Amino acid sequence: MPRIRTFIAVDPGEAIRAQAQALQKKLSHGHESVKWAEPDNLHITLLFLGEVERSDTLSVCQLVQKVARSTAPFTLEVAGLGAFPNVRRPKILWIGAGEGADAMKELHDRIETPLLERGGYRTEDRGYTPHLTLGRISSDDRDEGWTDKLAELANWSAGSSTINEVLVMSSELHRSAPIYSILGSAKLTG
Repeated sequence: MPRIRTFIAVDPGEAIRAQAQALQKKLSHGHESVKWAEPDNLHITLLFLGEVERSDTLSVCQLVQKVARSTAPFTLEVAGLGAFPNVRRPKILWIGAGEGADAMKELHDRIETPLLERGGYRTEDRGYTPHLTLGRISSDDRDEGWTDKLAELANWSAGSSTINEVLVMSSELHRSAPIYSILGSAKLTG
């Protein structure tokens, strides 16, 4: 049975994506070895499920729809430049969440709990941090002044958008960039 690399996410909207692209461009000067996320791929992951049996994706979509029906739309501010695992040793550059971060965490938990009960999914070791991944820093570029740049832009803001839909997505990995496809969507109507 074929398996699909699957994740659940929200779309931050065109205006946020445009601001994120502008930040990528600003950060890219002198850092050609960073692998920047493609503009169309910018999203905020709620849960990464990994490889899911194709036949199980329908039940994942149904679960997300059930949660979405009892969840009201909310405003999410996308702000603050950060890095994983930390700002002293950055590997992944991201924009975090300000206002609405608690609503994102609650939405994450409301989807994760029934997924854990179903089995076939395990929670991550670290707690959920809503973020939009900007790019991955190559090992050659990790000591090139990132700590100062991250500190300088810690309070940067892309603005706010209304989160009113949850997406179940597939990800096909390719050398140039992953290709994302929507497997299902659910409007927040609670």
